Amino acid sequence: MTDFQAVVDHMGALSCVVSVEKQEEGKPCIYRIVAGNKAYIDSIEHPAPGTEMLTDKFIPNSEYTMYLTRDLNFEDYCYRAAVRKKCLHSYAHPDRMNVWLTMTFLPLFPDEGNLSYCLYMMEISFEASSEQMSNINTNIASSVLETSIKLRGTADFRSTMKEVISDIRNLCDAEHCCILLFNDIEKDCSVLCEALSENTRLTTMENYVDKSFYTIASSWESTIAGSNCLIAKNEQDMELVRERNPVWYQSLHDAGAKNIILFPLKSRDHLLAYMWAINFNAEKAIEIKETLELATFILGSELGNYLLLDRLKILSSRDMLTGVMNRNEMNNFVDGVSQSPEPVPYSVGVIFADLNGLKEVNDRDGHAAGDRLLKDAASALREVFNEEDIYRAGGDEFSIIVKGVTEEEIAEKIEEIRSKESAYEQLSFALGGSAVPDARQIRTALRQADERMYEDKAKYYESHEKYR
Repeated sequence: MTDFQAVVDHMGALSCVVSVEKQEEGKPCIYRIVAGNKAYIDSIEHPAPGTEMLTDKFIPNSEYTMYLTRDLNFEDYCYRAAVRKKCLHSYAHPDRMNVWLTMTFLPLFPDEGNLSYCLYMMEISFEASSEQMSNINTNIASSVLETSIKLRGTADFRSTMKEVISDIRNLCDAEHCCILLFNDIEKDCSVLCEALSENTRLTTMENYVDKSFYTIASSWESTIAGSNCLIAKNEQDMELVRERNPVWYQSLHDAGAKNIILFPLKSRDHLLAYMWAINFNAEKAIEIKETLELATFILGSELGNYLLLDRLKILSSRDMLTGVMNRNEMNNFVDGVSQSPEPVPYSVGVIFADLNGLKEVNDRDGHAAGDRLLKDAASALREVFNEEDIYRAGGDEFSIIVKGVTEEEIAEKIEEIRSKESAYEQLSFALGGSAVPDARQIRTALRQADERMYEDKAKYYESHEKYR
């Protein structure tokens, strides 16, 4: 019988021997930490801050789940090293600890009946190493480099991401790949990009993603359970998904998913999105994992930059109180069409909607009440128009600019606005509209709409003497 303690005691790095006990068909193997050297045992019994395990007591020949939550990735590497006699290397950042792990798995001989063994060695660092990340085979490096170049050179991030997700689907030989944006502030998620194989019965995620889907997406963190990803290769692995997340498992099963890879995409440790591949080639699991570990590091960084720029664009174009477009965006649109050197092939209609009595509400009830009235005004206008067509042009003044409408349609829209007022307390608009057949004449429409709005406001004050 091999003296495994002697084996690990000759290792300088944190080292242990893992046994893999094969079970009858369909049952998962049992993985035990047979022996560990002093450095490995100290990492359990005297851990550095942030590296604590489930217990601080090492007991030889205990199942590894005594020390950390069950991890399919760790089991897969141990199985391939111990049973299939492969030499494996991995560099990963598990979510359960704020550290980077350099891991090596080496097969040990001989097997003992249904027991196989591997040597597991690791180094812990608290910062990412670009050298370790680049220490991968040339095929993986080439595909990840191509992804990085595509993203850095693009002027259309979303379009390029469609190419990237298609490349990832091909790499995984999967039926479906998708990146789902995850917003834990607004409690929302949305599809960034996806790719489906030909003749798949899986359908687009757009059919599933709604407000309620956030609840499912927010459960994935606990399903990954501290690892850096979830790779469920087969029916046996999917049982763990069923155990941890029965609702999601059922939806996957009903959709026709037989296996799944799920990676979180993060930037500066903040979760931005999830990427997954469904019905992938399980025989390529190691190559896929190594490629995506590096690819998701790059994708997370690029996605963080894109979302930051998108947020800055929103801040520069939106009115922060009401959420509609601001005056700067209105001026940009007006300047763009009015100064066009070529004919503009559409008409344009303008409506000015000025709040009646905002000053009185502010004076009587305070600015908080006035702000609520402004928000109500924006909400009422959203019931009639697309948000991108509504502008807060001034303190109590909103403008709506719509393409491809007639004077009659503008008049109908004004009446529709009036019909929405009664649903909001104290909400009253002074309204004026105009339309021109050539959008280059938009300044004429603006002037006419403004004049008509002031005529309507004068009528309001005639009938509300106390506000004169």
